[in-house]
Amino acid sequence: MRRAARLARFRVVLRTALGFVLLGVGSSVLGAGAVSLLLVLEGLPSDFGDRNWVFVLCAAAYVAFSLGVGSLWMVVLHRRTAVWFAVGRRPTPAEAERALRLPRHMALVSGSLWLGGTIVLGGITPLLASWPDSIGVALTVGLGGLLTVGLMYLATEWVSRPILIMALEVNPPQDGPSVSVLARLVLTWGVASGVPLLGVLILAAPPNLGRADNAGSLIVLAVVGLGTGAFGTALLARAVAAPLDRLRLAVGEVAKGRTDIEVQVDDVSEIGQLQVSVNSMVAGLRERDRMRDLFGRHVGNDVARHALEHGASLSGDVREATALFVDVVDSTALAYRMPPEELVGKLNRLFACVVAAVDARGGLVNKFQGDAALCVFGAPTRLADPTTAALSAAREIRDAVREAGELDLGIGVACGPVFAGQLGTRSRLEYTVIGDAVNEAARLTEHAKKVPGRILASDAVLEACSPTEREHWSAHRKLRLRGRSAPTITWTAWGSATADHPARLGLDGTGPG
Repeated sequence: MRRAARLARFRVVLRTALGFVLLGVGSSVLGAGAVSLLLVLEGLPSDFGDRNWVFVLCAAAYVAFSLGVGSLWMVVLHRRTAVWFAVGRRPTPAEAERALRLPRHMALVSGSLWLGGTIVLGGITPLLASWPDSIGVALTVGLGGLLTVGLMYLATEWVSRPILIMALEVNPPQDGPSVSVLARLVLTWGVASGVPLLGVLILAAPPNLGRADNAGSLIVLAVVGLGTGAFGTALLARAVAAPLDRLRLAVGEVAKGRTDIEVQVDDVSEIGQLQVSVNSMVAGLRERDRMRDLFGRHVGNDVARHALEHGASLSGDVREATALFVDVVDSTALAYRMPPEELVGKLNRLFACVVAAVDARGGLVNKFQGDAALCVFGAPTRLADPTTAALSAAREIRDAVREAGELDLGIGVACGPVFAGQLGTRSRLEYTVIGDAVNEAARLTEHAKKVPGRILASDAVLEACSPTEREHWSAHRKLRLRGRSAPTITWTAWGSATADHPARLGLDGTGPG
C-alpha cells in the first residue's frame, strides 16, 4: 500500500516537473516561432537589405539567451517553491505563500524576457533599417510576448495545481483573492481574441509596416487566435467551471442531508473562498447535528425538537398526560454490596429496556434520577391514547427486567393534568412535567415494590385506557398514599407466565377494598 502511494506520488511529482519544463521551453519556442513567421511574412528582415543577417543573428542569439536564462530561472523558482512537494512533506506558511505566487512568478519571468526582446530587437532595427520598421518589429514581438505570457499564466495554474492544493491546506484563501475570476476572464479574453484582433487591426490599418502582402500575416493571426482561444478557454473552463461543478454536486449532497462532505480547496480566487465557505458551512451543520444528537440523547428527541422550535424560553402549557415512574428495589443495599461499575452496568441495561419500551409507544423518558426514571406519555408530543401506551410500556418493562433477572423494580402509573414545559432560568433550562399525576406515580412505585406484579396504576388510568389493555389488569386495593388525604384505588398487572398469576394465588375477582 505504501509502495503504491509512493509510486503514485512520484508520478505526480514527475508529471509536474516535466510540465514546468515544457512550459518554460515550449511556450518560448512556440512564441518565438510565431513571431518569426509574422516578421518573415511582413518582409521586415528582407527589407533590411544586406544587413538583414545582423538582425537574424541578434534575434537568434537573444532567443538562445532567453531559453537558457528562462529555463534556469524557472528551475530555480520551481526548486525553491516546491521542494517540499517533491519530498512529500507539509509546507511551512512561508513556503505555501511562495507556492501560491508561482503562476505570477512564472508569468513575470516570461514577461521580463519578452520585454527585453522587444527592447533589444526594436532598438537595433533603426540602426539597420528605418523607424517604421522598428515600430513593426517592436509591435510584433510585443504582441507575441503578451500572448505567450497570458498562456503561460493560465497553463502554470493548471500544471501547478497539485502544488497549489497542498499550499492551500496551509494558507487557505480568506480575506481577499490573490487572483480574481474577473482577472482570469480578462486574461482569457486577451489570449483568445484581444491580442490576435489587435494584431489584425495593426496590419489592416495604415500605414503598412512592411512592404509585403498582409494576407499571409492575417491568416497566421487568425490561426493563432483560434488555437490560443481554444487552449485558453479550455484552461479557463478547467480552472472555473470544474470547481464550480464540484461545488454544485457537494451542495446537492448537503441538501440531501449528508454532512460528511468536504470540498477540496484547489483555487486561490473567489472560487477557493467559496470552497472554504462550503466546508465551513458543512462543518457547522455537522457540529449542529452532533449537538442535536447529544442534546437529544440527554433530554430526548421530542424535547430537543420542542426546544429548537420554541427557543430558550420559560414557557409551557397544562395538558392531560400519563406519568410512569420506575424505581429499583433496595438500591441502597445493592450499592453497598457490589462495585459501582457493576451496579452502573445493571442500571444501564435496565434503562435500555425502559427507553426501548417508552420510545416504541411515543412516550418520553423525561429524566433519570439515579436508580429511577420518570417517563411521560402525552407531552411534549400529544398521543391519541397516552394511558394505554403507558400501561403497555409498564408491562413490557416489567417483563424484560424479570427475564434479565438482574434487578427488581417497582413501577407506578398515574394520569391527570400536568404542566409540561421549560423550568429554571434563562441560563439553565430543563424540560420537565409537574403535577399531581407525577407525584402519584412516584408514590405508587413505593407500594409497587411490595406487590407480586411489581406494577400499580391508579383507577383513573384504567378507566381511560382501551378495553383490550384493561384485560391485562386486575383490581388491587385502596391505598392511602403519602401526602394525599383520600385513598387511591389501584390496579396491578399480572404476568401471564409467572407464579404470581391471580389464578395461582387465589385472587381472581379481587376488587378494591
